[in-house]
This record gives sequence, C-alpha cells and structure tokens, in this order.
Amino acid sequence: MGIDLGTANTLVYVSGKGIVLQEPSVVVIDENRRDEALEVGEEAKKMLGRTPKNVIAVRPLHDGVISDVEAVELMLKRFIKIVNGGKSLMTPRIIIGIPSGVTKLERGAVSEAAIKAGAREVYLMDEPMAAAIGAGLPVGEATGNMIVDIGGGTTEVAVLSFQGTVISESVRVAGDELTESIIKYLRKAHNLVIGEWTAEDIKIRIGSAYPTQDQEEPMMEVRGIHLLSGLPRTVTLRGEEIRECMLDSLIVIIEAIKRTLERTPPELASDIIDRGIMIAGGGALLRGIDTLISQQTGIITHIAADPLCCVVLGIGRVLENFDQLKRTLTGPYTDI
Repeated sequence: MGIDLGTANTLVYVSGKGIVLQEPSVVVIDENRRDEALEVGEEAKKMLGRTPKNVIAVRPLHDGVISDVEAVELMLKRFIKIVNGGKSLMTPRIIIGIPSGVTKLERGAVSEAAIKAGAREVYLMDEPMAAAIGAGLPVGEATGNMIVDIGGGTTEVAVLSFQGTVISESVRVAGDELTESIIKYLRKAHNLVIGEWTAEDIKIRIGSAYPTQDQEEPMMEVRGIHLLSGLPRTVTLRGEEIRECMLDSLIVIIEAIKRTLERTPPELASDIIDRGIMIAGGGALLRGIDTLISQQTGIITHIAADPLCCVVLGIGRVLENFDQLKRTLTGPYTDI
C-alpha cells in the first residue's frame, strides 16, 4: 500500500488496484472519546467550523508536517479500514510520501503514526522523487531532471538523477498560503471576512499566476461578512487583483526554483535546459503558473498529465517495481 499523506489531501494506492482513495486530510474527533475518528475525509471537511464544543474537526498536517500525531493515527486507521473494506490491515508494506525538508523527528512521527495505525513495515519516500516518477521523468537515468511539486503546505523543488536527489529545497509556501493571501486581501481591501472554502473557490475560479493575453480578466461575485457593519455584503472581484494579492507567495516559490538552479552542477543544468522543468501537485492547476516559471527562469516548463496524483502514482510504481526502485526509499521502520 502506498500513501500520499498530504496537507490538503490523502491518496492511497494499492498494488494491483491503483488509486483506491482520494480524500481531504481532515478528521473529526470527539474530545471526550479520542480513541476513534467520528468522520474523516470529505465528510469531515464539511464539518470544519460547524461542530459543537466537544467535537473538533481538524487538519492534522500543516506545512507538510504532522502537527497532531494522534489525529493522523486515527485518520490513517479509518482510511486503511475503508480501503480494506472494513477489515484490519493485511498488507506487510506501506510506503508514505513525505516532504524532503522534514526533520528526523518529523520522519519518526510519520512512521510511528503508520505503525500505530496497523502497518508492519513502513518505508518513507521523498515527495519530489515520488512526483517525478509519477510524472514520468526518467529518474533512473544519469541525467538531470527538475521537479517542482506545489502541494497544499509545501513546495518541493528538486534536481534528480540516477534514482537520487542531487539538490533539493523545501519552502513552506504553497496552495494554503495562496488561499490565505486571498483571505487577508479581502479583509484589508474590502473589509470583507470570508472563510477558507470561499477563498479556495476564488483561487480556482478566477485566480491566476500570469495574465492571459487573449482573454478578458475573469470576474466573480463574493459574499462575506462586512468587517465594520457585521452584516452580509457582496463584492465583485477581478482576476487581476487576486493575481496581485498572491504575487508575494508566488515570488517565494520562484526564488526557491532559482536558488536550486544556481546550485545545480553544470552538466545536470544543461539537461534541465534541454528537457525543461516539470510541475506537479495541486498548485500546478493554477492558471499561468507554467508561463510564470518559464518567464522567470528562461526554461520551458511543463505541467504533469495528472498533477494531483503524481506523488501517489510514483509511490505506486515503486510498490509494483520494489526491487528495482527501492533505492529511492528510506527505511524500513518496523518498531515504534
């Protein structure tokens, strides 16, 4: 079994079956009885901000790192149970994708949560490597491949060659930070208070990283609570102002890419110039992100065919070809 344990979503791959689960990384817990999750995934996400005092709906991962080990354990237990049709875990091996920049302590927390959830043998895999394999890059060859994985909590930039990471950088600015910048902008510019769901919808519908020359800027009506009156109010937003409010966060990602390129050995840099940069993760779906990166770096930039699933598909490929690709993993962890 392979698991992409992401800040925004958790995906599960089972050998011989493919991707069998794709749910938000959200869990609902009763404070008076913390031994079982009340809800997980999509149903739990619907309850964010809508629960009574003794019930909490939480996202147990922030910036790609486990912030609540107990909640992650409960979430994994439920997801594994769902995947196994309500039965206990029967798989001897689990591979979990994690950000490349996490500490040894954080890696221990991930493996501990998986073991407590029922795994007998846990391997960890850096997300950039998994995303590159899932995107179809030839990471087994002795040539330079650059992957930019823009997830919910972190952006991973890495140069890979011969099943190994040559240079990598992880910045804790990604999709969630872009969403938060929209919330802050509306509060400051329009005195409008909106929630995370509304901000995410704005980002998807009219957000962009680079202006489109052949189309008019999209517009959208947004309803929220006016900060001064406390009453509902509707404002009309333009795509241009949303793009501008996300610019600072996008610059952080661009600078991480530039720093990685500057540190790349000349031979591998030459390969990247020829092959281009590959973008994966949910952030790859932001309109114009490939154009922005290409314009800022001077290197052609591609978007993976299935950016949301690249990490888990890469993990799945390692599962199916374990002996040939096990050098990309760390572990096994078999003890708490």
